[in-house]
Amino acid sequence: MAEEHPSGLAVDSSRESATTPPPRQYKRSNSRRNILIVVIVLVVLVGGFFLWRYLGTYESTDDAQVDAHLYPVSARIAGYVVKVNVDDNQYVQKGAVLVEIDPKDYEVAAEEAQANLASAEATAQSLDISVPIASTNTESQLKFASSGVQNASAAISAAENQVAAAHAQLQAAEANDVKAQDDLVRYKALVDKQEVAAQLYDQALATAKASTASVAAARENESSAEQAVQQARSQLGESEATRQSAETGPQQVSSTRARARAAISDVQQKRAALEQAQLNLQYSKIVAPVSGEVNKTVVEGMNVQPGEQLLTIVPLDEIWVTANFKETQLRQMKVGQRSDIHIDSSGLTFKGHVDSIAGATGPLFSLLPPENATGNYVKIVQRIPVKIVLDPGENQNHQLRPGMNVVPDVYIR
Repeated sequence: MAEEHPSGLAVDSSRESATTPPPRQYKRSNSRRNILIVVIVLVVLVGGFFLWRYLGTYESTDDAQVDAHLYPVSARIAGYVVKVNVDDNQYVQKGAVLVEIDPKDYEVAAEEAQANLASAEATAQSLDISVPIASTNTESQLKFASSGVQNASAAISAAENQVAAAHAQLQAAEANDVKAQDDLVRYKALVDKQEVAAQLYDQALATAKASTASVAAARENESSAEQAVQQARSQLGESEATRQSAETGPQQVSSTRARARAAISDVQQKRAALEQAQLNLQYSKIVAPVSGEVNKTVVEGMNVQPGEQLLTIVPLDEIWVTANFKETQLRQMKVGQRSDIHIDSSGLTFKGHVDSIAGATGPLFSLLPPENATGNYVKIVQRIPVKIVLDPGENQNHQLRPGMNVVPDVYIR
């Protein structure tokens, strides 16, 4: 049955009713579609929110690399290289002998220094013993000399007293001799006149001769006493000279002490020379300061000089990551925050944490830092180095090598 459409066309009502779904079924389809759209929107919003939250929990940069302190190993003495015990890229332990320098010259120098030290110690010991001996001898000599001076002075006084006594005896003898000679003259005259007996004259003659002899003896005694005085005075001069010499003893003791101190200083100098010689002998074997891989430039037969670099050791157990973050990424970054380190070479991820943040931007450490006060200034976002260290046991297989590119993620929340 045909019906007229408002447009003027005839429409078959039976056909329209056959193709148009019932109104209830159409509403149910629209409701499902709307619910699906709402669910998709909610999933997108929730996923976007969590994605935004996740991306805001960490800061990442691709301007990062593995760093380490390279240990240059150089010679401390001059000599001829007799043996090289390592090859390039060989891993060595701390304390391992890397290079050996001919030690013969340094062995001879050490033996000579040992002999010089023994000689200096013997000299110092001898002088140390002589100091108390010299001090004791000086005190004894000074006491003996002082006693000699006192004895000489006493001898002079005694000799002078003997001179006075001898002079008095001489005067008495001379007086007796004068009387005896006078008596002899008188008895001679009386005997000639035969007024006295000849026996009296003989007695007077004997007395006169005895008195004359007594005068001579008294003169000899006086002369001897005067000589004794001269001898005592001479002895006093000698004693005073001896005392003056003994008085210089303390200075001699001081001189001996000074020589002993100089000998001790010489011993210390010789001991230092021996220690230096022994050190030089030890330096003939160049050992590894740390554990790591070796990069060598030395070969057997080289003549090396002090300070000449022979090897470089890369300590693979002491590496870290230097990440140059933009200054805008450091707002919430702190020391101790954990980090995931993605390695470009292997695709592996290592665990670590922020150890420190540099005190200045990277360009300030360059040879020619920028000078913003001159020319036209263009503001550029600066980068600040951040040191990230690995957690213990993360690099046991030594896959991280200094200079490798890495991408660190630092979790700031």
